[in-house]
Amino acid sequence: MTLIGTRMIREDKTARQIFEEVMANPARAKFGFGRKLAIVNVDVQNAYTRIDEFKTAYETDPRQIEYINTLSDLARSRNMPVIWTHVAYAEDASDAGVWGTRTNTPDSLQNIKYGSRRHAFDDRCRIDPADTIYDKRMPSAFFETPLQSLLVWHGVDTVVVTGGSTSGCVRATAVDSLSRGYRTIVPIETCADKHESYHFANLTDLQLKYADVEPVQTVIDWLEARDA
Repeated sequence: MTLIGTRMIREDKTARQIFEEVMANPARAKFGFGRKLAIVNVDVQNAYTRIDEFKTAYETDPRQIEYINTLSDLARSRNMPVIWTHVAYAEDASDAGVWGTRTNTPDSLQNIKYGSRRHAFDDRCRIDPADTIYDKRMPSAFFETPLQSLLVWHGVDTVVVTGGSTSGCVRATAVDSLSRGYRTIVPIETCADKHESYHFANLTDLQLKYADVEPVQTVIDWLEARDA
């Protein structure tokens, strides 16, 4: 039998090493920036950011929220939309769907209740009254929110996705963004996950298929080159 394709590769490299090799490839193709971007900050809420309070929280880069604030400030000052999402559910979790059936502990996803400390945005986030805030119940920021309509109204062609988790809601949002025809960018330092294997494996997959995974400085430089 003559093989035309490739059998699954098995090797001892870590997810981080594979990611670094992919990013170091000078020939890696990019979607690039378009004319106007939106910053979509996914679930930068206490349940996932306050490692001093909640077992469900995680930290990858300690400057994550600082970078998110910088990107949001730059975009806002250039009349580009900034969107923040956070997740919460009804008291009886009746809106959590099948996702809420796997566990039911105080730390479970469906027990993030509206108005709770876990639902609230991290107070380090610089959220402006002009920004858009959406509650969501599923991984993607596009799912059952008005995000698509907002982006169309603002003439956006590029979506920058930040937040957490890299392997969950960031990935889901990035895939949905590409599926809707947007150039999609995921700044590395602005994303976080519970384990570096999940984090880097998903950044690798996003870079190879669905998004431009870039250092945050690349997005900062692009925004700073636009007129305020």
